[in-house]
Amino acid sequence: MLSWSLTFLIIALIAGVLGFTGIAGAAAGIAKVLFFVFLILLIVSALVGAAKGKNPPV
Repeated sequence: MLSWSLTFLIIALIAGVLGFTGIAGAAAGIAKVLFFVFLILLIVSALVGAAKGKNPPV
């Protein structure tokens, strides 16, 4: 999930540099949404792991 967010961020940066503002804005919006979904899933996963009492793998 985080790799997709970084991919869209890179696409947004390249499109912005080349002057494609519409594509850059859309890609940046998608990257932002994917990042927050990743962050929420990370927090939920950490809470579920803590509730089960398992230690995270090293």
